[in-house]
Order: sequence, then structure tokens, then C-alpha cells
Amino acid sequence: MRTTILFLLLFFCVKLFAQNQISQDNFEGTSSITSWFGDNCMIDTSFTNPYPIAMNTSAKVLKYADVGELFANVRFDAGFNFNLLTSSVFSLKIYVPSDGITGNQNNQISLKLQNGSLVEPWSTQCEIIKPILLNQWQTITFNFAKDPFINLDPNSLNPLNRWDFSRVLIQVNGENNNSNVLAYIDDFLYVGANTTCNKLVWSDEFDGNGVVNSSKWFHQTQLPNGISWYNNELQHYTNSAINSYRNNGILNIVAKREEFTNQGQTKQYTSARLNSKFAFKYGRVEVRAKLPTGAGTWPAIWMLGKNIKEPGGFWTSKYGTVNWPACGEIDIMEHWGSNQNVISSAVHHPIDGDLSIGEYIANEQYKSNVSNEFNIYAVEWNEQSITFSVNGINHLSYNPIIKNEYTWPFDAEQYLLLNVAIEPRVTINFAESTMEIDYVRVYQQNVLNVVNQSNFSKIKLFPNPVTNKLTIERNENSNATAEIYSLLGQKLYTCILKEENTNIDLADFQNGIYFVLITSEKGINTYKIVKK
Repeated sequence: MRTTILFLLLFFCVKLFAQNQISQDNFEGTSSITSWFGDNCMIDTSFTNPYPIAMNTSAKVLKYADVGELFANVRFDAGFNFNLLTSSVFSLKIYVPSDGITGNQNNQISLKLQNGSLVEPWSTQCEIIKPILLNQWQTITFNFAKDPFINLDPNSLNPLNRWDFSRVLIQVNGENNNSNVLAYIDDFLYVGANTTCNKLVWSDEFDGNGVVNSSKWFHQTQLPNGISWYNNELQHYTNSAINSYRNNGILNIVAKREEFTNQGQTKQYTSARLNSKFAFKYGRVEVRAKLPTGAGTWPAIWMLGKNIKEPGGFWTSKYGTVNWPACGEIDIMEHWGSNQNVISSAVHHPIDGDLSIGEYIANEQYKSNVSNEFNIYAVEWNEQSITFSVNGINHLSYNPIIKNEYTWPFDAEQYLLLNVAIEPRVTINFAESTMEIDYVRVYQQNVLNVVNQSNFSKIKLFPNPVTNKLTIERNENSNATAEIYSLLGQKLYTCILKEENTNIDLADFQNGIYFVLITSEKGINTYKIVKK
């Protein structure tokens, strides 16, 4: 990174994505949703509320008018992929006047999730249907972890194990009919579980010029079998500044055609492979990078278990106890120059019953101009799952139901690797190409290490354990907010506290332990609650 950031201290707040994975709209002009669209229906996203009664006195609502089309619905694209494993609840308010419907359809509302990037997004659809009452405002919740759902394709995975949903459709009184439906919708809400404040535990911003920082990186150059690298790769990895160096705050890893002899072997290509001298267990890794180009180039940003036994690796001599794949491998980003604008991510682990043979799960994401523009390649790794993204758009999540030494060797520290390999299909005219890296950052959860805590004797939370409604009682008139976090530090809920009692509905929360952070002018305090 070109500019040194001096204030990156022990605690660091950062926006993880341009959007915070929140989709909300109260139709009062403060929406995070900008792409409402009516399919075969008329909509107005700033319609005066015709029924401003007790449950909903909002000035503006969304008007939905199906005038007899077969497949009427209203929809939006979120701009990110929903992670239903950690945040599965959507909610909205709806009012359907009885004089606005015709026919004898069931009075119901459907919320459908689809992959909005496809030509036929409906082919990926998963749907929850809920009954509604006429002539009254009501709040409807759709919980993909608890509610019965319908996959359009019966072979589709459980929605909790999918990462491709990016579009929401709302449909009133079903489809494939010619009945009229008039409805008013308000206060749509989905809060993703991505935290917006994490602890930066390690990074390299690659400030300045010159050789790679040897206190943070180790050049791995030893041929693991004395002859070549894996996968029939053609290169020697070197510690030369020709193959890896800093230039104006950017790390350059250069793969080039040149004859080079080392360890008794002569090869026609050189490059660099860096091991981080930092290892960690669980967290988020972000790497902002621009990729090389040309068939035969194979750049990678990835991780291996610190316990790997690999000749010449930085960690092997002290910590190596197992061979690959028993150490586990997390591929944050792989790219092949022969498939220019496709990014791949994967996890490698042993097959069931044999620690010496590997298998993997992988998925790809199309991303144009990866060799001309910087993109952020990231992984979220916790004790339950590993999720990969490019610029905040997820494309793979690994969450095996059974976690053991074969399926889940990802319960121990891993280290980072940066390299560009050359594979046999390199073109004859290839000369050199570079992977440019702006920064590498590792974050871990910081929810339980809040600074400036104070003792709020005037605040009470009850009942605890809680079944459905949590009450926060406060006897002061200062401004305050409450945030609810999971044990993994994922923010699940936020609200502004009233001067007296605030009731929070936890009915759709899974059973377990949560933390409530209350922030006011007096400071921050953390409370533990149990949902049963």
C-alpha cells in the first residue's frame, strides 16, 4: 500500500465490504436497496401510507399492484451473496386490503431467493410461503434455518449450505393466476452476519521500495523432491530481488523466462514463493491484488497448516508433524492464465479413512479485468465454515456436517503463501508477467475485547435465559444503542435504545450464547445472554 497507515494499533475498525451486507428499506429515503423492480406488476417505492395505524405509522410504503398477470412479483438484487448459515432471517411488514383482491387465491406471501447473476435466475430458486391476514398491518418473518422451504430444483442443496443467492423476490397470493392483488409493503430488513469491526492482528502494507520484508516473509526455494516442484511446474523459485520486490508500496512477484541452475537442476523459468512468518487459527484474510496474464501462469494466494512436513518450508523444521493433505490447504485465490477472467477457490483435505490421499471442493467466480485492476480476495474462516469471496461477493462456502481429521483439518494454525507458478501449457512467446499485491491483512474477532468499558449499574437485561422477548431496562436519558453478537463475533442485530424499556424479539435466534454490547455517552459494556 502506497501510504503508511500509522493508526493501525491493537484495535482497528474497518468496513469489510462497500456494503455491510444489510438490506433494509423503510421507503422513507434511507434505503440500502436501490434496485427495486416490478415484474408484471406496478410498484411505487414512495407511496403515501394509506393505513397509518398503530402497528405502522410510517409516512411512506411500497405499493404493489398485480393487475392479473400470471407471474407478478417485486424484487431487488442485494449486491452481495447471502450467507444463510450465519444469518437466515428476512422480515417485512405487509397490508393487503380485502377490496384490492379478486379471485379465490390463498392469502399468502412468498419470499424467494435466487442467483440474480444467471440468465435464468429462477432455476436456482428457494422459497418460503407464509399466510397473511387481510385489512391489517402485520410483520412476517422468513427464516431459512427453521421455516419449511421449497427448492424449485429438488436436487438443490439446503439453503444454509448455498452461497449463490443474491436476489430477493416477493410475491403476494401466488403465481400462475389472473387474480388482482393490491398490497402495501414496509420495513424490509435483512441483516447479514458480517462484523464491521475486527481486530487487525497482522498485515504487510508493502510500503516503500526494495527487497521483501524478511521479518514477515520467508523465500521458499528448495525443490521438495530434489528435482522439481509439484504439478509438473517448470520454474525455480528464487530469493532474488528480480523475482520479488517492493515498488512504491506494491509487492511484485515476477515469473519470467530465463535459464537458471540451482540445486543441480537447470530450468527455463524463475519466480518467487513466499511463506508468512505468521500463523493463526480462525479469522479473515484480505489480499488486494492484480494478477499476471498469459497461458501458463498460475498465481496463488493460499494457506497451509503450520504442521506440514515439507522440505524447505519455513515452519517444517520446528512444527512439521504431518504430510499434505493432512495439514489442510485453503486456496483463497487461484488463477490460470489459460482461463483469464475466472477466479477459483478451494479447500483440500484427506479422503475419509486415508490421511495420505487428498480430495477437494472448489468453485469459481467470473471477474473481468483481473490482470488490469486490483481486486480484494478474501476468506472467512471460523470453527464452523470457510467462505471465499471476491470484492465481497461469495462464491464458495465449505461446512461439512461431520468434522473430523479427514473433513476438517482446519482446527489448527495455518500460514500464508504467495507465489506464481509456471505450468507446462505456457506459450512459447511468454517472457514475463507479474502478480502485484497492495496489501495482506489478517483480522480476528474483537467483540470480547472492547476498550473503554464502563459499569452501567442503571441497565438491566431480563429474562436471562431468554426464550422470545429480551427486555433492556435503563433509567437514564442519554443516547444509547444495543448490538447483539454471536460467540464468533458476528453482529446479528442492532437497535437504538429507548429511555425506558426496549423489547427485542429473539424468537428467530438459534439457541445458544450471545453477547449484547450497549454503547452510550458513558462508554461500552458487554452482557452475556442465553437463548433457549
